[in-house]
Amino acid sequence: MRTYLLPEEGKFYKANLHCHSIISDGKLSPEEIKRQYMEEGYAIVAYTDHDIMIPHHELTDEHFLALEGYEMEINEDATGLPPMTHKTCHLCFVSLVENPLQICYHRTKFMPKCSQPSWHLAKFDDTLPDFERVYTPECINEIIRRGVEGGFFVTYNHPTWSRESYPEYMAYEGMHAMEITNYSSQSIGHDEYNPRVFDEMLTAGKPVLCSATDDNHNHGVRGTLAYDSFGGFNMIKAAALTREAVGEALLGGNFYASEAPLIYDLYVEDGMVHIKTSPAREIALITGIRKHRVTYRKLDENGNIVPLTEASFPITPDQLYFRLSVIDEQGRHANTQAYNAETLTLANR
Repeated sequence: MRTYLLPEEGKFYKANLHCHSIISDGKLSPEEIKRQYMEEGYAIVAYTDHDIMIPHHELTDEHFLALEGYEMEINEDATGLPPMTHKTCHLCFVSLVENPLQICYHRTKFMPKCSQPSWHLAKFDDTLPDFERVYTPECINEIIRRGVEGGFFVTYNHPTWSRESYPEYMAYEGMHAMEITNYSSQSIGHDEYNPRVFDEMLTAGKPVLCSATDDNHNHGVRGTLAYDSFGGFNMIKAAALTREAVGEALLGGNFYASEAPLIYDLYVEDGMVHIKTSPAREIALITGIRKHRVTYRKLDENGNIVPLTEASFPITPDQLYFRLSVIDEQGRHANTQAYNAETLTLANR
């Protein structure tokens, strides 16, 4: 019996779920972002400016879905600390419902300077008191909880840039996903490919998904490595390019996270997981125990590279969970979600 881990039906839509425009500290207008991303094959962009959520429904058409959202930061008290050494937790909220309201809003505090010109456009529940942000797990988990209840897809962002480590991020609960790749942080020198964080969360039993994002600000020159677009994306398998269908796919984990490689098919049959991909250098099976497996591309008798475009690995219950990672010749990764090795459902759900 064949079990598809990525749905057999539907279509893949390329998406960037973390994006900054001129509304906060980005260089491009929302319209320019749409144009550039569509030129690169994207169909979905979530506009997540800093602490201000402004809808861009006018940009949505039959080929492009503009999702509203925002990025919230909760900062450690920096009193007495050297500059740029304090820890911070950044969360993205991408709305999966129509006409959302910002959660955990404060009328006079916490708005970064880059977003203040648009402060008056924020929509929030004005019957609620101002929400005080405190850099504690309890406060951050309350923010996540309210975000989920408010109809947002909530992600935990760039732990390396944020200077957060195991004690901090392992205390956070309830987010839908974590950024396994944040391309903007990578473009300024941070090691922001975070598979270990993903595996630590999975091993601890957190029902978390992995996401790859640009977090683009676009202050560099397009076509150079300093241009922080087009280096982290999700391929979402959805029934249609609508908020409802895309939201259902995100919540169901029907997507994979990539820096470039593509995954065309992923299923389990007769105790084996099978994956079909774009040309790769290697494809790895990563599990919840020490025993992993890797298939490498080979050379033919003349020393020419034989493209690696598929692999199969045995799946057994003792692996606890499994996921697959695809690495191309440039060292760029694509990662599937993690699945329970016995039930073949999303891990820890």
